[in-house]
Amino acid sequence: MGKRKFDDDQITGILKEHQAGVKVADVCHKHGISEPTFYRWQSLQFGNAGLDTKRVRALEEENQKLKKLLAEAMLSAATLSEMLAKTSKGRT
Repeated sequence: MGKRKFDDDQITGILKEHQAGVKVADVCHKHGISEPTFYRWQSLQFGNAGLDTKRVRALEEENQKLKKLLAEAMLSAATLSEMLAKTSKGRT
């Protein structure tokens, strides 16, 4: 996926500009976006039911970090139990 041209605050500003009464075509022309992009942004904003997009993105990043930590902890536990099994077999 390529780099985003607009950040969340800019997208929100563009959508608010339309809500203030500017036509979709005029908003799109002014900001250099297509109408399908505008409507996609609009549906995503309403689909979040008012959730702050920055907060959602931060939670998603935190979730990824926690998943990585969990995977590392599980790998460490599996390695330790494997080593314990090998050492206990050698003593019997």
